[in-house]
Amino acid sequence: MSELVAENVPIAASALQSVDRAIADLRRGACVLVYTGDGFAALVQSAETLCDATLSQLRSLTSESSGSIDTTPRLLLTARRAAAVGFDEARNLIPVSGVFALSLDSDAIEASTIQSLADPTDEPGYDVEVLRPRVTPAPAALSESAIDLTKLARLLPAAIIAQVAIGAGAAANSQTLPVKVIRDWAGRHDLLSVSTEDIADYRLGAAKALTKVAAAKIPLDHAENTRVVAFRPNDGGIEHLALIIGEPDPSAPVLARMHSECFTGDLLGSLRCDCGDQLRGAIRTMGEAGSGILLYLSQEGRGIGLINKLRAYELQDRGADTAEANEQLGFDADERIYLPAAEMLRQLGFKRVRLLTNNPQKVSALARCGISVEERVAHHFPSNGHNQFYLETKAARFGHYL
Repeated sequence: MSELVAENVPIAASALQSVDRAIADLRRGACVLVYTGDGFAALVQSAETLCDATLSQLRSLTSESSGSIDTTPRLLLTARRAAAVGFDEARNLIPVSGVFALSLDSDAIEASTIQSLADPTDEPGYDVEVLRPRVTPAPAALSESAIDLTKLARLLPAAIIAQVAIGAGAAANSQTLPVKVIRDWAGRHDLLSVSTEDIADYRLGAAKALTKVAAAKIPLDHAENTRVVAFRPNDGGIEHLALIIGEPDPSAPVLARMHSECFTGDLLGSLRCDCGDQLRGAIRTMGEAGSGILLYLSQEGRGIGLINKLRAYELQDRGADTAEANEQLGFDADERIYLPAAEMLRQLGFKRVRLLTNNPQKVSALARCGISVEERVAHHFPSNGHNQFYLETKAARFGHYL
């Protein structure tokens, strides 16, 4: 589970917006220029949205570079995904969340091969032994930011990266460049540019910049006195919701639940998970108690997004458990953060909670975000026959109290 701790450091709206625009470009198949504060720069493209034409465009842009740095494009995979593909040397990188890189120095490596390396649900279009000699180092700060950007875009965590040397003469022979030169070069090529620092700060900034944008009374089954409040980050990103049931007292610990959205379970009533039961059960429990707050967080599939969750389901149908499926895709077993939930509680005037959960990680994560968890209230439901293995995995792999 990802961890973020609130800091009293303001993050500019322009920084959030630059990352949000970069996310949009990656999702539509374009490349962006990522740079460090000390003057390194690289073109980054999502492996998932790659095609032969965009790969050719990236090679063309890097061919303009000259100087002492290696501008060869590389495929970046998370260590977990590289190990799942069959690169045993990647296993040593997993404990430190390392990034694995393969050189794309041959035009014979097509976009379809790259996509099959990135997507375990795809038909394998590669030979690990043929590719093994292409294992190559990659610049750490730029590579980690490239992978993080694909995760923020809710794409597969795999990216194409190619460092660029910008300018001529003495400037081209230097590995580093002034940020203005980097941004000007990106502008001339109609590319968005974004800094590694802004990418690293994005989740924290988006959580701290949440603003209440709308509220309405919505009577619910078992909780007719319910008000729904919507929170949006100031970059216009994904909204989170707070369901305020009854009239909770801010001076006392409020009965609260952090519920990550689950389209298949919450809306469709899927029997593969217990999410729908947990959502409706929490509303019923709070209604019977007289009050409570349910924080409905936009973190589908433990933070990997709906499309990747469907991919994970396919891997589960092949025998993986829910944690293994996320890891085979290249993600951590749980990518969620709970700082948005803490910020929503603070804005609503609550600093102490009785947390409705069976997940001990939620208790510790919320406490790290500055909310006092004064009691864990048990919240579990029996298996329906379809989700028995899923529930057993939650207990065995995530330590849930079931």
